[in-house]
Amino acid sequence: MVQLSTPICSKLLQVLEMAALRVTDWAKLPIALTELCLATTLRCGQSFRWKASAENEFSCALRGRIISIWQDENYLYYRSAFPERRRLPTPPLSLSPEDSGIKATEDDTLDFLRHYLNLSPNLSDLYSQWSSADQNFKKKAPKFTGVRILRQDAWEALVCFICSSNNNIARITQMVEKLCVHYGPLIGHLDGQTYHDFPEPAALTGSKVEAHLRELGFGYRAKYIHQTAIMVANERPLGWLDSLRNPESPVFGHKPANAGPMKPEGRDGYREAHEKLLELQGCGPKVADCVCLMGLGWGEAVPVDTHVWQIAQKDYKFGKGKHSSLTKATYDAVANHFRKLWGKEAGWAHSVLFTADLRAFSDRLAVKIEVKEEQTTPVKKVKREPETPESMTTEVTRTTTVIRGREPVTKAEADSVTISSSERVKRRRRR
Repeated sequence: MVQLSTPICSKLLQVLEMAALRVTDWAKLPIALTELCLATTLRCGQSFRWKASAENEFSCALRGRIISIWQDENYLYYRSAFPERRRLPTPPLSLSPEDSGIKATEDDTLDFLRHYLNLSPNLSDLYSQWSSADQNFKKKAPKFTGVRILRQDAWEALVCFICSSNNNIARITQMVEKLCVHYGPLIGHLDGQTYHDFPEPAALTGSKVEAHLRELGFGYRAKYIHQTAIMVANERPLGWLDSLRNPESPVFGHKPANAGPMKPEGRDGYREAHEKLLELQGCGPKVADCVCLMGLGWGEAVPVDTHVWQIAQKDYKFGKGKHSSLTKATYDAVANHFRKLWGKEAGWAHSVLFTADLRAFSDRLAVKIEVKEEQTTPVKKVKREPETPESMTTEVTRTTTVIRGREPVTKAEADSVTISSSERVKRRRRR
C-alpha cells in the first residue's frame, strides 16, 4: 500500500472538503460607498469574524454557509458557499429552527445580507440629520461615510463583547476565532481558509470549558463566558435573548413592530433589555449597551468606553465638575447627552465618532492636503487598494506642487496623493 505524507493527506482532505461545498456565482447589489463602506463597517469593532479572504474581499460563516462580499464604488458583490449536506442555519442561535421560519433548501443570501448589513435606512439622510444637530459630527463624518450598525445575532454579540473587556480589536478577533474553531460547527474550507460558525450556548456549558478557555488565553473572561452560557442555555427560556430585541429591528424573517415612544434615557424596551443583561456574568453597563446596540437593535444604546469618554471630554465639555470621572452618573449623563443630540439612532451616530477615534483609521483625519494643479501627465495603473468613499476622485492627475497647510512638499510626494478610483485595477470576475 502506498503511504501518503502528512502534507499530501492534508491537501487531499482540503480538496475533498471544498468539493463538498456548493459555491454560487457572484451576484451584485447596487449600493454606493457612501451608503455602505465594508472596509470601515467590518473593521470598526462591532463584528469580529469577517476574514479578509482575498484582495478587498471579506468572508464569514453565517446561517450555515460561507458568505463572501466585496464592493466597488457602485455595487456590493456577494456569493455563498453551502455544504452539500446543508446544515440548518445557526443564527439566530436563540431561536428554535421552527420559530426561525428558515427552509434549509433556500438560498436567501441576498435577503439576509440586506437584513444583516442593515441596508433599509437611508444613511445619507441620517448623516445629514446628525450633522445638523452637531457641529463636531459634521466636521468628522465626511471622512467616515458608509458606517452601518450591523444586525448581528444577540448571543454572538453578547459573547464577543464579554471578550472585549480590557481588550483591543485584534485580540478580541483572535479570541472569537478560537471559540469558533474549538466549539463552533465546521462549515467548510474555501480559498485556503477554514470557516466555523459561532458556537451555540449549549456548546460552552461543559465542565471543562472554563479551564480550556483559560488555556487558550481568555484569562478571567473564561469564567464569564462559561457561566453566561450556562445561564442562557439552562436557566433562561428558549428565545430569551431575542425577546429583549427592539421590535422595530426583529430577527431575520420576522416583521417589525412599534417599539414605543422615545424618552431621554431611551425607550422602555431598551431600558428593560439593559437591566436584564446586567444579570449575566461579565456583563456590565458598557457590555450591555454594546449588546443592546449591535445584537438587539436598540439604536439609542450608547456604549461609553475609554474612547467615548475621551471624545466626551475633548469635544463635548465633559470631565469637569460633577462629571470629572467616569462614574455611573457620568456614564448615564454622556449617553443621555448623545441621545438628546442624535435621537433614537444615537448609538449609530456615536459609532461613527468612535470609528474616527480608532488608531486604525487615524490617517483619514490627517492634516488637510490642498492640491495645486500645474501640469498633468498620465498616471500608470496601480494595484488596487480597498475602496473607501474618501478614496474616490473625479480626475486622475499628477501634480508638480502640493501644499499641505502652508508647507510645500516634493513632486514624489505629490505623485502619491492624487490617484483616482478610475485608475484602480478593475476586478476580474471571479468564479
